[in-house]
Amino acid sequence: MITAAQVRAARALLGIDQRALAELAGVSLPTIQRMEASTGAQVRGNVDSLMKVVEALERAGIELIGEGAASAASGRGVRLKTPASSPVSTMENG
Repeated sequence: MITAAQVRAARALLGIDQRALAELAGVSLPTIQRMEASTGAQVRGNVDSLMKVVEALERAGIELIGEGAASAASGRGVRLKTPASSPVSTMENG
């Protein structure tokens, strides 16, 4: 459905912090923090909270693009080509 990286990237595109996203979605700040700290393919959390976050992001103008899906909308955005090792983590350690 959505990954932790997508939630963080969506917030960055909107220029909002975790607290603002929590308010937009009607969930608690710790819920957003847990979602963004999730590892693996999908965000941890209950379905109701996850749907609130997704709906809030979409209302704010974010298009969440699934793996291998085409983007139907226009506008600027960012897409991760491959979830291979991150050059950022390499730079931080080097």
